[in-house]
Amino acid sequence: MTDLLAGELAGKVVLVTGAARGIGAETARAAAARGARVALLGLEPRLLAALAEELGPQHAWFECDVTDQQALERAVAGTVAALGGIDVVLASAGITNNGTVAVDPVDALVRTIEVNLIGVVRTVSATLPHVAARHGYYLLVSSAAAFIVLPGMAAYGASKAGIEQFGNALRLEVAHLGVTVGTAHMVWVDTDMMRDVKEDLPIFGQMLSGLPRRLGLYTTPERCARAFLRGVARRSRRVYVPRYLAVAQLVRCMFGSAAADMALRRVAARTVPELEGQVRRLGRSFGRHTEALGK
Repeated sequence: MTDLLAGELAGKVVLVTGAARGIGAETARAAAARGARVALLGLEPRLLAALAEELGPQHAWFECDVTDQQALERAVAGTVAALGGIDVVLASAGITNNGTVAVDPVDALVRTIEVNLIGVVRTVSATLPHVAARHGYYLLVSSAAAFIVLPGMAAYGASKAGIEQFGNALRLEVAHLGVTVGTAHMVWVDTDMMRDVKEDLPIFGQMLSGLPRRLGLYTTPERCARAFLRGVARRSRRVYVPRYLAVAQLVRCMFGSAAADMALRRVAARTVPELEGQVRRLGRSFGRHTEALGK
């Protein structure tokens, strides 16, 4: 598989959103190690510049908010000017708010959906002419949260389910252009964002323990990067991390069933009041790494 990845990625231009940290940064590193030229897009110029320096002069970085269409279009134009085009887009920019609909300000809920879902829509719109010119590939980063329900994740789950459905329709719309589209679905990933959640909201760990065992586990950004690049090499329709999530998606109707709802309501009756209390005591709607971005 290493040879396949190297052969598929050598000389390709891979544009990564959310590239300053976490999954985006690790996937950029892995792609560059296999010969790709990478455009790093994100909101933290210091981290982006450091990563670009680490990767080498054949790569580029652009400060860019995926909810700002003009900024995206400037970054895409800069990528094409610097690297010659775009073969692959990894849309991985994402955030999560801390609380429930009842306790979080509406702006925090909307911001989560704007970054995660609308940011993907804007990224695709800005890059599509260039990706189509090279018969390229999109990997849109959704989540297991697209089909697993937990209280406190209304906006996040909605955004990730939206990414999946956006990808499903987009796949059909661009097939005649020679463009392929995949969506990525991961369990909980050990990133700064998730570490913030665990630190800020101790009840979150208890909520995960109420899920079927394998659905409450953590994986690493490095493991995601390896799976994502396998998906790029195969132009996969779905990427699962770990792979057993494919089974969970096949039986996703069970997670939204009346029986599952009854079981989750019993858990929610105990955990939601505690979650909301912890959010009120915390006094902010996002983790410290997201809050530091001024959003």
